[in-house]
Amino acid sequence: MSILPDEATFAEFKKQCLSTDNWANKYDKYGMKVWVESPPADKGNNVARVHKIKCSMKIDDVSAATMYDVVHDGLYRKEWDPAMMDSYDVARLSANADVGYYSWRCAKPIKNRDVVSLRSWQVKGDEYMVINFSVKHPKYPPCTGFVRAISILTGYFIKPTGPNSCTFIYLSQADPKGSLPKWVVNQASQVFAPRVMKCVHKAGQNYPEWKRQNSPGQKPWLHPEQSTLPMMDPGELSIQRADSLENMDESHKVALQDSEDSS
Repeated sequence: MSILPDEATFAEFKKQCLSTDNWANKYDKYGMKVWVESPPADKGNNVARVHKIKCSMKIDDVSAATMYDVVHDGLYRKEWDPAMMDSYDVARLSANADVGYYSWRCAKPIKNRDVVSLRSWQVKGDEYMVINFSVKHPKYPPCTGFVRAISILTGYFIKPTGPNSCTFIYLSQADPKGSLPKWVVNQASQVFAPRVMKCVHKAGQNYPEWKRQNSPGQKPWLHPEQSTLPMMDPGELSIQRADSLENMDESHKVALQDSEDSS
């Protein structure tokens, strides 16, 4: 059975993006909404390890096609992503799939995270989707200084609402591999997620001008023949399971902030 996403995977992702069942709204301002789907909390003050978050934004000045380019363009991401430490594509798996590495800064004292993921994309009618999930790559094991996080299913759903406007949805089901206190998860949904969405929107506004000066015709996500990545057999990859990685309990590091948050 192929590890590459099929039609059913994209259909399920779209369904989750558009569903409102079992989602608790945590933020609703300025045309932006953030929801969290929370499984029951574990013992004490920590939430269950798998966190599911969904952000939706109404964009009235950038086209769906441009936002799709923004989430694909790795060179441009270095210009706008404030959390990113390193990001690069490793290999091409098919005309609409690749595997890559991404690492990001976390608020101290939480350790920085990284992830190796398979990314796949689809344009169907006027709907754009990009999804990813964690994989094991034989040449990219967990490395020192980072906690290897797990993306169970993460991605973007973008749909035009006009020639220069769109609805932009980001959904992430992830295991950050750590027993994180509730204030960290609350802050992620109510502070960090809206901030990132604003960064993405601004990136969309600035992308056409930036792209005009940076290989304007180079868009391998639209033109697979432009890709210079080496081909890799998807059979060499396997899904990265959370339970095969070391779990890091970071709750004790932030006990002080946690007690202040709940007081």
